[in-house]
Amino acid sequence: MQYKIRQSIRRTSFFFVLFLICFPSFSQQKELRKIRVNEVQVIGSHNSYKIAIEPALLAFLHKRDSASANSLQYEHIPLTQQLDLGLRNLELDVFHDPEGGYYSNPAGLNIVRMAGQTPAPFDAAGKLKQPGMKVFHVQDIDFRSSQLLFKDALQELVSWSLKNPDHTPVFITINTKDGKIPNLRDPLPFDAEALESLDDEIKKNVGADRLITPDLVRRKHRTLQGAILNDGWPTLKKVKGRFLFILDEGNTRSDLYLGKFPGLKNAAMFVNKEEGHPEAAFLILNDPIDNFERIKELVDKGYMVRTRADSDTKEARTGDYTRFEKAKKSGAQVITTDYYVPSNLFLSDYKIVFENGKYERILKHK
Repeated sequence: MQYKIRQSIRRTSFFFVLFLICFPSFSQQKELRKIRVNEVQVIGSHNSYKIAIEPALLAFLHKRDSASANSLQYEHIPLTQQLDLGLRNLELDVFHDPEGGYYSNPAGLNIVRMAGQTPAPFDAAGKLKQPGMKVFHVQDIDFRSSQLLFKDALQELVSWSLKNPDHTPVFITINTKDGKIPNLRDPLPFDAEALESLDDEIKKNVGADRLITPDLVRRKHRTLQGAILNDGWPTLKKVKGRFLFILDEGNTRSDLYLGKFPGLKNAAMFVNKEEGHPEAAFLILNDPIDNFERIKELVDKGYMVRTRADSDTKEARTGDYTRFEKAKKSGAQVITTDYYVPSNLFLSDYKIVFENGKYERILKHK
């Protein structure tokens, strides 16, 4: 009888401790409700849609420029799986294709055939023939994507969000691609009208109730910068289950976007503007070593910053965590990597994750 009583006490104690671990106290919950969007640090993925280049094409590229080929040797699991794992930042590269079909036959498929091999199936559903924004990395050579259509990628995100309505906001950086590369197809230009179409696709497929927009953050202030420096960012409680989009471009393209959405009023995306610009709120500083003090200064003032733990596969090949350690200590709220899980494409155990095995954590709350 005494043995059974002791066992019962042990079980009760175990579940009591488990309750304390899994369910914060009332005071802890009250404190968590005060946490703001810029007081969370998350790990995310770079070029989140990317499927590995098949070996025959990669070998062809390697013969011509081994360093560039090595820099392209990474891949990602599907977007939903990344979010399920705990990532709260994704990156999408978009190409303008208003009529559809412009990118339907990438030259890389013929390169594989010329090597005497049959290419892996590509776009069997004819997605690239549809009008609208396309998602992939580099025209003709790095064209495989888990979501070829931008609208499909957005709908996948929303589908996941509906099943996980209390999730921490997911930060989505957007690169608009129209760079010309010798011997490759010239992309269609990403002009002001293309940027407006991009904005429209976000609003249409995500919906205003699932977006953290500049208008939502600006509130009664005249400028976005004034809002975040004086009143701060919204609390996590207010914007849980939402997405925040950032146009990750320089001044020329962000100015085109601002021409369509002056003051970012009615805009779906934030822009990457330097401190001092009226619409500065979210900045991209990809080198946390050279920009360490600058990032710390910006974060302390109330800005949000995206930086990178690795690039071009270099850190993963050498097992170098220097950039990641600097990124963490800088306080940058968003840290991107190609290796939230180790690579399957070359031998390395390099993996970017916080000490607790998670991909998001609360920064020191003021």
